[in-house]
Amino acid sequence: MAEIRRDLVKNNWVGIVADMALKPHEFPINKWGIETTSNNNFCPFCEGHEEFTPPEIMAIRHGDSEANASGWSIRVIPNKFSVLHLDGILEKKHNGIYSNYNGLGRQEVILETPLHGVDLHEYDKERIMMIIKVLKQRYNILSQDDRIKYIQMYKNRGIFAGASQEHSHSQVMGLPFVPQENSGLIDYYHKNGSCLLCDIIRQEKLARERLVYETEHFLLICPYASRFPYETWVIPKEHCEHFGAISEAEINELAMICKKYTCAMIDCLQNPAYNYMLNSAPINVPYIPGFHWYLEITPRLLVTAGVDIATGIYMNPVAPELSAQLFRNYMLGQD
Repeated sequence: MAEIRRDLVKNNWVGIVADMALKPHEFPINKWGIETTSNNNFCPFCEGHEEFTPPEIMAIRHGDSEANASGWSIRVIPNKFSVLHLDGILEKKHNGIYSNYNGLGRQEVILETPLHGVDLHEYDKERIMMIIKVLKQRYNILSQDDRIKYIQMYKNRGIFAGASQEHSHSQVMGLPFVPQENSGLIDYYHKNGSCLLCDIIRQEKLARERLVYETEHFLLICPYASRFPYETWVIPKEHCEHFGAISEAEINELAMICKKYTCAMIDCLQNPAYNYMLNSAPINVPYIPGFHWYLEITPRLLVTAGVDIATGIYMNPVAPELSAQLFRNYMLGQD
């Protein structure tokens, strides 16, 4: 039986078409989802090819190796093809009924490893912790620029998830405006006087049918109104608006969860393309209540259809309760 569920966070509707109940191997794009458009014979992100990227912003290096040379473990560079720049001031222009901003902002690439062909599920926990610490550092540094109003961090794996380079990397984008993607958090707070994600944590811990994994500091769930099959969220239990305030203990646990869950996703879903998206509160704007940072993970198994685009209603052929059961059994079996 199909259901139309309300996504309170994204402020839209999702169709859970449980009658379809597709198994992981039945999705049509699994076999090519992780391919990219990069040339396997040459990768500008590999160690030894530093001259083919913009000068590094920062790097974690071995010993006294020089900047923009070999000897790095993690490297942060400007996105060579970014449409955003940090020159000048933010300007909003009007053209009749239309308006636009100049392309002020920042887009950075975090090269997570010097090794080509090694991905997140193959990292040890210590490397994932280092990546999270670099993300935290970049978040807090970009937050100091009052022209930037929102920081979006994300990782694309595979061409179907938007990756143009095979070499494992994530990105940080500083935007001059606040996207409306998480507007439901604000609406819920004004209506109920409480944090939506805190309330979701309480309800999911009681219901447990969509709960995948729990640690001292985090809950891993398949959200009630999942837009994508096998979508999961990692939510910090302690209310916190900004990812930049993540503690050392939380970094340790988040790295462990990312390692365990990514291995589960790779094994259970037959090596899919996926997106990691870290959602946090706006910055350098008047205080907006209701935000609570969280990590969104979406395997990319389906092509977006016309009805999804036309109505904004995503059709998900796998109930989140079934997704949670699959991942829960796998992850608990690995403990």
